[in-house]
Amino acid sequence: MRLDKKTANIINILAFSLLCCLLIGCNPVSDNPTERDLKKQITWQKDGAEMSLIPAGSFDMGDENITYANPVHLVTLDTFYMDVREVTVKQFKRFVQESGYIYNHWDDVSKYSPTDQHPMIYVDWYQAMEYAKWAGKRLPTEAEWEYAARGGLVKKQYPWGNKISHDNANYAGVDGKDIWDQETAPVASFPPNGYGLYDMAGNVHEWCLDVFDHTFYSQRARKNPIAGHPSIEEIVTNYNEDASSARVLRSGGWTYSKCYVSVAYRDYANTDHRFNTGGFRCVLGLTNSFSPNGN
Repeated sequence: MRLDKKTANIINILAFSLLCCLLIGCNPVSDNPTERDLKKQITWQKDGAEMSLIPAGSFDMGDENITYANPVHLVTLDTFYMDVREVTVKQFKRFVQESGYIYNHWDDVSKYSPTDQHPMIYVDWYQAMEYAKWAGKRLPTEAEWEYAARGGLVKKQYPWGNKISHDNANYAGVDGKDIWDQETAPVASFPPNGYGLYDMAGNVHEWCLDVFDHTFYSQRARKNPIAGHPSIEEIVTNYNEDASSARVLRSGGWTYSKCYVSVAYRDYANTDHRFNTGGFRCVLGLTNSFSPNGN
């Protein structure tokens, strides 16, 4: 069959287009990084923190057997990065030195976190927010924290399963690997969870963005929830204007018994409260300006 000139030209154009697609790829250009384009772990340049990729997904948040952690409800979250370790004394010192931030509680810190590799403690919610702002990150929402702490496991009490021992975490008492009875443990002294995160049970409490609301779980299934604010962006932008009396704490601390360091247990404290079991870690939401180098 002989093709007319017009048809032959169309076929040639289509063939050339197909060849170009094969050579340079056919994916549309986008400013938003997709999960498959992202590294599983990065080092954030500003504070030197290693961060793990937490994949987008849905999970059952809460525990019917824990006060204020019920009802269990479905939550859906976008992809984010989370600090592999709690913010250390060394990292907080770097923040103070580079930013000029005034911090006057180093004597208290050294009693329970005696080296640079221990978690930073005696930081109130505002101080944790200041660090996160300096680092170009933010605190996690309560939902992000629990999702990450579960490490991909379903309906388990702890980041590794349903049983806990002192080989898993630093909590009240000493035994096994847990030799720290009167202080925090150096970060990453125990095995990580399925997402490569350390100390998601015990060692220190970790501040979250959310206002503590004991009725919040009764709301229906939702995406990227945060209590007390219309959006994550609103609280990150206006946190110094916020006078809410209490914020969520997760993880439990080194003085707490095993039932208070589960992945679903909720605690809280006033925003200006500093204490010897109180620390934090940061997360990084993905935006159009995301850079894996932390520039």
